Amino acid sequence: MNPQICSLTGLLMSALLLCPDKLAARDFPNIVYILADDLGYGDVQCLNPEGKIATPHIDRLAAAGMIFTDAHSSASVCTPTRYGILTGRYNWRSRLKSGVLGGFSQRLIEPGRLTVPELLKKHGYETACLGKWHLGMDWPLKEGGFAKDYDEAWKVDYTRPIRNGPTALGFDYYFGISASLDMPPYVFIENDRTTGVPTVEKKWIRQGPAHADFEAIDVLPELTRRAVGFIDKQAAKSRAGEPFFLYVALTAPHTPILPVPEWQGKSGLNDYADFVGQVDGTVGQVLQALERNSLKESTLVTFTSDNGCSPAAKFQELAAKGHHPSQRFRGHKADIFEGGHRVPFIVRWPGKIKPGSVSHQLICLTDFMATCAGILGTKLPNDAAEDSVSFLPALLGKTKRPLRDAVVHHSINGSFSIRLGKWKLELCSDSGGWSAPKPGSPETQRLPSIQLYDLARDIGETNNLLSKHPEVVKRLTKTLEKYVSDGRSTPGSKQPNTGKVEIWKSNPRGK
Repeated sequence: MNPQICSLTGLLMSALLLCPDKLAARDFPNIVYILADDLGYGDVQCLNPEGKIATPHIDRLAAAGMIFTDAHSSASVCTPTRYGILTGRYNWRSRLKSGVLGGFSQRLIEPGRLTVPELLKKHGYETACLGKWHLGMDWPLKEGGFAKDYDEAWKVDYTRPIRNGPTALGFDYYFGISASLDMPPYVFIENDRTTGVPTVEKKWIRQGPAHADFEAIDVLPELTRRAVGFIDKQAAKSRAGEPFFLYVALTAPHTPILPVPEWQGKSGLNDYADFVGQVDGTVGQVLQALERNSLKESTLVTFTSDNGCSPAAKFQELAAKGHHPSQRFRGHKADIFEGGHRVPFIVRWPGKIKPGSVSHQLICLTDFMATCAGILGTKLPNDAAEDSVSFLPALLGKTKRPLRDAVVHHSINGSFSIRLGKWKLELCSDSGGWSAPKPGSPETQRLPSIQLYDLARDIGETNNLLSKHPEVVKRLTKTLEKYVSDGRSTPGSKQPNTGKVEIWKSNPRGK
């Protein structure tokens, strides 16, 4: 062989060995992850045919992809779920053992912990986050140090960079708000700086510093515009083999419930239903942007919600018109019951997922990272994504066996539950959240200290089988205790939790 040809061949082989990820990235799909805020399982019509809210775009996504009927957020409220999505680790392993963060809370994701965008960046992805962060960021104070709560809202130096936000955790670009849309500061953040300095106070449930031009009703339209703009901007790069990851964390239909005029009254139900319709419209615009840019076939799209629907939707008002946001499940946002954490989960990946397919696999939103690793063909570090199980085999239709042994659930007050097969064990006598029986209410004193349900026969969690199956209670309790002590629920060496985890903390009578 010609020596020059041999030399060129050798150089090419060396390049392939040195840069496998960059070259392989041409085959990786773009990934768009749309996370609705407080959207109930029953609010999506393809999941609830008897529902009264039209969701044509989400339904179209499902018709072209796969519906998961047994998908769960790792917690029944906002912040903990978002931690799980981006780290692949159960939220209760972090410092946050109950509740949610505020708009001025400091960073929750621990230094050095691998995140989904960091994983994807290592494999050639451009990464962007748009919308509600709600995982804490470090706001600099005028006199030094960082803010810890609302009390220091006007002590923040809004002209200085914010530390440890999305762009410090793997995202190349960020635009959005620090927490929920009813939590100050009411100002947009772009990358690590606010887009303006708050000079007034405004109130959407909570009052606090706001930019003079900031209006809550404008936020969802602006995020929609930004999402479409990002796809338009990345289209040429994507077609050239440079994939992107777009995490769209919507602020709706969470409070304040403020549909824009064109959606007001459109559902014929109430403002919440109108807002859900607007969310569906946002999904439609994102899908249209992918199609317009010839990216539909090369993009994996996921649509889900961070937890169940909030009572702010006015359940009785909706029920009177035949709509039930939690569908047939008990409870709602904040609860340990299914309505608190069973969420819509729809994935489309043309050429990979069979259109119109349905999976009954038990999955958790923490499984996103392991699934991404499976797509990339890479192994996760031992100290990352300790509670993440890839559901890639389910997407590809290559398995019928259960992918997960169990899933751990967590309520707003820190109550624990574990699901194993058809059995669900709840380590509290109450809802753990906002529905009846409420924690601390007199009626809980008359109830068994823990709850055991057979979801195969009793999806509504009405018949407590605690006394009939003590062996099941023992088995599930031991499984949960092992998950806690091991610092992980997946195979691998033991890992430390961040702070002590007490599974009986909210239920001293549990033992």
